[in-house]
Amino acid sequence: MKFVLFYHSFTSCWNHGNAHFLRGIARELIRGGHQVSVCEPLDGWSRTNALRDGGPEALANAPAIVPSVRIEQYLSNDIDYERALDGADVVIVHEWNPPELVAALGRRRRQGAPFTLLFHDTHHRAVTAPHDLALFDIEDYDGVLVFGEVLREVYLRHGWGRRVFTWHEAADTALFRPLAHTKETDLVWIGNWGDGERTQELTEFLLEPVRQLGLSARVHGVRYPQEACANLAACGIMYAGWLPNQRVPDAFARARMTVHVPRRPYVASLPGIPTIRMFEALACGIPLICSPWRDVEGLFPAGSYIAAATGAEMTAALSLVLRDADLAAELTRAGLRAIHARHTCAHRAAELIAIIESLQTRTVRTNVADSHEPRVLAS
Repeated sequence: MKFVLFYHSFTSCWNHGNAHFLRGIARELIRGGHQVSVCEPLDGWSRTNALRDGGPEALANAPAIVPSVRIEQYLSNDIDYERALDGADVVIVHEWNPPELVAALGRRRRQGAPFTLLFHDTHHRAVTAPHDLALFDIEDYDGVLVFGEVLREVYLRHGWGRRVFTWHEAADTALFRPLAHTKETDLVWIGNWGDGERTQELTEFLLEPVRQLGLSARVHGVRYPQEACANLAACGIMYAGWLPNQRVPDAFARARMTVHVPRRPYVASLPGIPTIRMFEALACGIPLICSPWRDVEGLFPAGSYIAAATGAEMTAALSLVLRDADLAAELTRAGLRAIHARHTCAHRAAELIAIIESLQTRTVRTNVADSHEPRVLAS
């Protein structure tokens, strides 16, 4: 099959974690004998910021991360849909695209375009800002892919689309794997400061434990305000700026452990969605300690990571992992088992093919021209 994927970016992962998963999915689809074409805006904000932050060399090697993928770049107001969709069997549209693009592809499906059209939602705004998501016209889409069961339930309640499938993120294990390296620091954390969605949590579960234990620590990410950088420095943490995602496994290999600090909306409103950083850390075999989140879907078996309910528990867990080499080794083994059993991009590519086949065999398209009422999505 030929897959055409409309995403905000493939070449840039600057503040764009969806690029991590997209690269892995494209790789596995190609391995499975499919063709993959990714359409991205040449003037998108992730790409623009990556060039500003790291210069042209920051993106120079991005196409080589997944050999054989075709990258189609366009200016935001100048998309040649006929060229982009030529020969497409499956079209997947990410929710970071503008509503106009989402609607334009839906119109082509309504007019009889012979591809399966899927909407991919990997954000919390269906709960935190539903008015934003309501701007998207997905009435004519064949299905919706969401990155957690709790989000699927939101779509079901509001009657958007016709079918919704839980499609979790996963680790691109061709890139994210254990690497042999001399340990240079006690702890590394890779994540963006963002819009205050976890400032309190980062202080409690990262900055203060590092300060209290006197750890050597390094942080990578973007959108760190001056105040955040000052707080890191006050705790003895080195802020090392943006790290392109393909270089993250090497950073994990140089550290003895890492932490996972989910954003508040995922903890409060969308339990069960850990974000891709957790999959990637476990795939690299680095001991992981998590601030509170609820694994309501049972994604990770006990022993894959350490859960810390408070800052004091985080401090104690970090100290224990540093002192107990056997515990650190067991966390590494258990985390790797969890990923390779269920959470690689190869698993997700197989799930995607199964979803598409179920839609193609079970869906009888209706004439939507005579009805504009939303339809409840079937499970």
